Amino acid sequence: MTRPATSPAQLDLTFEAPRIERRIWPVRELITLVCEQVEAEYGDIWVEGEISNYRPAPSGHLYFTLKDAEAQLPVVLFRRQALLLRFKPADGLHVLVRGRVSVYAQRGQLQLVGETIEPVGAGSLQLAFEQLKERLKAEGLFDSDRKKPLPAFPRTVGIVTSPTGAVIRDFLNIVRRRHSSLNVLLFPASVQGEQSAQEIEAALACLNTSATVDLIVVARGGGSLEDLSAFNSERVARAIAGSKLPVVSAVGHETDFTIADFVADLRAPTPSAAAELITQAQHRIAERVADQASRLDRAARFQLLQARQGFDRLQLSRAEWRVRSILQRLDQRLDDIAFGMETAVNGLVRQRQREVADLSAAVSHHDPRQRLGRMRERLSVGTSRLDRSLERTLHAASASLHAIDARLHTLSPLAVLERGYALVLGANGQVIRKAALVSTGDVVTTRLTDGEFSSRVEAITRKKGTRSKRHE
Repeated sequence: MTRPATSPAQLDLTFEAPRIERRIWPVRELITLVCEQVEAEYGDIWVEGEISNYRPAPSGHLYFTLKDAEAQLPVVLFRRQALLLRFKPADGLHVLVRGRVSVYAQRGQLQLVGETIEPVGAGSLQLAFEQLKERLKAEGLFDSDRKKPLPAFPRTVGIVTSPTGAVIRDFLNIVRRRHSSLNVLLFPASVQGEQSAQEIEAALACLNTSATVDLIVVARGGGSLEDLSAFNSERVARAIAGSKLPVVSAVGHETDFTIADFVADLRAPTPSAAAELITQAQHRIAERVADQASRLDRAARFQLLQARQGFDRLQLSRAEWRVRSILQRLDQRLDDIAFGMETAVNGLVRQRQREVADLSAAVSHHDPRQRLGRMRERLSVGTSRLDRSLERTLHAASASLHAIDARLHTLSPLAVLERGYALVLGANGQVIRKAALVSTGDVVTTRLTDGEFSSRVEAITRKKGTRSKRHE
């Protein structure tokens, strides 16, 4: 086949066509644009697959790969979302992951930023229950050899439950009916909600410090798996395992099983059953006593019936003679006892009379009233002598004091001042007896009988028989 000839005009058009300009993308810009478009298109999606290469980071972020038979997708679950998971992801789990598709720029890698994870098939709570159960079982917390026996006759039982629920009322009713002397110590705690696990743990720790509690019961009524989540928590399980006192788990209905049931020393199907198990030994003893009492009553009635039948078979006269003989012997025995008692009482009375007479003679010989009279006389004489002696001493002391006072008044400088004289004192309080002891300008103090005043020396005249001073 021959090609059509090309004209020169066509050749010119081909060579003159404008070239298409190439756009050169920086890697960062291209990845950013792709990431924005992908996140806008796939901002909230669910992806199903199997977990592989699960790697928890020290930061708390979770990294794994979600894959199926033909493809795989990296997934990252940041710490804030990872803390909200109710189960622990693991390789091989078939899950649904909700999140947004993004691009990790540093690697240019498509990834899914997860928000939450749900297991396919079993729910997250059930999966968390199974995971925790297997882990605690591997640690030996379910082993029977570590479980403590319950005391057969506890004096005080501590119960951890809600104070307002029907559980505590049913528990107390059964205890009151089967073992009324058993003390029940209620430790209030919420058994549902976010704070319930922490409150149950605190209650177990507090009851373990009590010196009166012999046994602990953790009780709650039935409910869904979500309602019983506190009793499926690791926190409560380890608190029960670490308890020094035996712990009975009475959570839910008979068909409900929790982690607390496996760790506790004894599982009760219901709280009411727990009350029956605790009081079982005491109730058995009470039933045994009641049975023995009933048998004893029947045996006594049988013996009484036989005695009545034998009595009826005796002849009336013989029975009367036997009764009269027994009564006579009893009368004689009663008389002997009465005579003996009379003799003993008379002897005792005579002995007491002799003792009273001896005591009366001793009291009369040492009559305190006589001694008291003599002592009063001696006291009166001594008081009179003491008064006279004090009076003489006071007179003598008063006379001596007056004499001394007169002498002191005669020798006192104040008496001299009262006659019109004065004392001149220097700055240091020394008495100035001569003019030579002062200088011009010195300040002196002149003391009179009714006061004193200060003055400054202006001039000193040392003439015989003449003394001159000017005062300020």
